Amino acid sequence: MSDNDVEETADLRAAGWKAMRAALPGVFPEGDIDLKDGRLGEDLVDIGLLSVWGGLWGRDGLAPRDRSLVTLGILIALGAETELKTHVRIARTNGLTEDEIAEVIYHSSGYTGFPRAVAARTAAREALEG
Repeated sequence: MSDNDVEETADLRAAGWKAMRAALPGVFPEGDIDLKDGRLGEDLVDIGLLSVWGGLWGRDGLAPRDRSLVTLGILIALGAETELKTHVRIARTNGLTEDEIAEVIYHSSGYTGFPRAVAARTAAREALEG
């Protein structure tokens, strides 16, 4: 790995932590912490930190609120209820109201199908009540 690659990785890591801490306040202590747990697939968290949080959420161009709207729609379409629960909480942090989250679910039913919307509603309720 070249010095430039190391610097780019460090920049993405810093941007990832900044974006993730902003989206999930109080969840992660300050500093560059090691999220590996010694179990199968442990590098997936680091990949997400660099590529999703640093590379995507850390970008200019869309406000965090807008990124939350897009992310909710995508996760509903994918049927990714586990991730959706986390992103419902993130959406609230990013300024979406419960009514707006419900509207995303309602709107998605016309494009993703009623079963996906019902599953999303269940996941959102669990996230907001838990």
